[in-house]
Amino acid sequence: MPSPQPTSPHTPRFDTLTVPKASDVLAAEVRERILSGEFAEGTPLPPERQLVEQTGLSRATVREALRILEVERLVEIRPGRGGGAFVHRPGRESLANTVQLVIRGQQIRLESLHETREAIEPACAALAAGRRTEQDLADLDAAHTELVEAGDDIRRFLRANVRWHNAVAKAGGNELLIGFLSALSESIYAATHLEQFTDARTREVTARAHARITEAIRAGDGAAARRRMSRHVCGFARAAAEVDRREQVELAKPES
Repeated sequence: MPSPQPTSPHTPRFDTLTVPKASDVLAAEVRERILSGEFAEGTPLPPERQLVEQTGLSRATVREALRILEVERLVEIRPGRGGGAFVHRPGRESLANTVQLVIRGQQIRLESLHETREAIEPACAALAAGRRTEQDLADLDAAHTELVEAGDDIRRFLRANVRWHNAVAKAGGNELLIGFLSALSESIYAATHLEQFTDARTREVTARAHARITEAIRAGDGAAARRRMSRHVCGFARAAAEVDRREQVELAKPES
């Protein structure tokens, strides 16, 4: 048996190579063609049998690639006659869903959610002042009316509050900010025990803040909209933090 050749100190070395799975390669190609705009929304992909013939891959590999894209919400699988895989280009709802999954999966602290909101929502208000349409203003007014008319119906009040904040982001016209704000608003709504501090006084202050911000947006005054929104969301965060502190004190009290 021949003895191994001695290794020269100058002999090149190679790291272990990892060969990607064929299904990942096919999914990557389809993903790129969707995201590049080559495949428009609703475009049907070739039937499974044709994909097998065109790619030379097995049916199991093709199916796995389609499942990957379905999980990523880049294709929609429709069953039955006339069904198949159809292109679904990601929109703001995809971003919002992903952000919400990260928030829940990483158990992001409520304090961090408020910090993020304080960082981006004033910018949304400023953009809204410069870009709002008559429809945007109508949406803001409708959400505000719903909030005011909610009265003592806390759930209705809180949903109208989320609706108004999302309408501000939508008026700004930035798809990324719309998606982020939607996820943040829903997560803050779900994570905060708002009923414990949303008394009549707090609801009145919130309604007044919304009216003043809407006024600045309607007037096209970006600086005022940014300033008023910053004051509003920072005040909301302080109120929520105060309630959390009171709850912790109550829980820490020894039983009598």
